[in-house]
Amino acid sequence: MEGRVVHSSGPDRLTFMFDTALEYWPHVVGIASLSLSLGVSAHIVLTKRDPRAAVGWVGIAWLVPLLGSVLYFVFGINRIQRRATALRRLLERFKAAGRTDVDATETSPRGLSDLRHLVRIVTEEPLLPGNRVSPLVGGADAYDAMLKAIDSAAATVTLTTYIFNDDDVGRLFVERLSAAVERGVAVRVLVDAVGARYSGSSIVSRLREYGVTCARFMPTKLPWRFRYLNLRTHRKIAVVDGRLGFTGGLNIREECSRTDDSRVEDLHFEIEGPVVAHLQHCFTEDWAFATGELLEGAAWFPDLESVGPVEARGVPDGPDEDIDKLHWTILGALAAARSPDTSCSACCGWRRP
Repeated sequence: MEGRVVHSSGPDRLTFMFDTALEYWPHVVGIASLSLSLGVSAHIVLTKRDPRAAVGWVGIAWLVPLLGSVLYFVFGINRIQRRATALRRLLERFKAAGRTDVDATETSPRGLSDLRHLVRIVTEEPLLPGNRVSPLVGGADAYDAMLKAIDSAAATVTLTTYIFNDDDVGRLFVERLSAAVERGVAVRVLVDAVGARYSGSSIVSRLREYGVTCARFMPTKLPWRFRYLNLRTHRKIAVVDGRLGFTGGLNIREECSRTDDSRVEDLHFEIEGPVVAHLQHCFTEDWAFATGELLEGAAWFPDLESVGPVEARGVPDGPDEDIDKLHWTILGALAAARSPDTSCSACCGWRRP
């Protein structure tokens, strides 16, 4: 009949749609692949600061269609930066204290004045006078000093480390931290999610068993073999009552306190004075990132007086964009070097053996 519209039956319609899909699917896949590659490339160019990483990811996106874009979405996007940026806005008020910078441009040699200026711009942290820095060589000295400080804590203890083994040394720290909690001290412990598993069993479970408030930094739901692909924190910071700080290269593990050939040799520092606030700022940012809890007030950030002759500032090192700050600080120090002297006698009295 003229003018009549004939509708196909259900099976015929499915057959038509299937045939159409078979005919055009290469074009659909091609368009999708091209769109994803373009989008991924634009995101890489706008967000990646390392040219080598940018070139590598762009190559993967174009040479491995679709799969390359998926790999970039899973492993290449820095999601930690998004969370950290939001938290930094909340934590800016912590940095109002101790903002008076040292003006030593006229009293310092040319190289050191330039270095001070460079690091001030790179770190956005002031150079603070009135500090005392004491070197602690190896676990025997460092652990004893840290444990004595924890035993003397009256209000707060913050501790973050990369490796925190569930061994004799690790359990000793857990016991002392637990004793501090029982005295009414507010204790916060942050351990990297990978570093907590170096000894097999996680120290986090033991800390919680002993009543110590703790958290893991950047835990992952991916299989254990992929954990090393995530951003890790290698900070080693301890602050007691907001006044006495420890930082350096020592993790918490039995190997650092041994005296035989299996020992791990490293250097730590005990720090007093206004720069301790920089250590505490660093911990509170990481703690807020990991837990959402903001640590503030005089118990965590007391007024700090001058106690020594050392001028110092904190230089945060990673695990995200802060890694460039240490990089530029070291390059600046190398460029500013003028003397062959290998000692630090002017600040902490340490001399190279």
